[in-house]
Amino acid sequence: MIACDFDLKITFISCGWEGSATDARVLRSAMNSGFKVPDGKFYLVDGGYANTTSFLAPYRGVRYHLNEFGHGHHRPQNHRELYNLRHALLRNHVERTLGVLKKRFPILNVGTLHSIRNQARIPAATAIFHNIINIPELFALSKV
Repeated sequence: MIACDFDLKITFISCGWEGSATDARVLRSAMNSGFKVPDGKFYLVDGGYANTTSFLAPYRGVRYHLNEFGHGHHRPQNHRELYNLRHALLRNHVERTLGVLKKRFPILNVGTLHSIRNQARIPAATAIFHNIINIPELFALSKV
């Protein structure tokens, strides 16, 4: 599970779950371990999560993915499709963040011979490095 802001900064990551773990189980564990949604805020989540006051999922059974809207050629037909289109556009930041992370750190794309314990640590370490690399002030100081 990963959460990010609109600047592609990773604000939360939960690592070490097997692929068969449900989204709800991972989220429940994260919340029991201190993950909180700030007051007055909410997170956009995919269809595997339930709608709550803190988490907004897309409508089910309604067009959602950006390619289903054909790059603006097939406009939303009702309020549910419009909501799903805007939800997908905003949630695309998570997908972009994951894409940048995997491109920047190819170890995330391959199986490794590391112990299970270390394998669970690798995504968290790459998230930390990703955030450090994305701090513009660090690079501005180094160019002086």
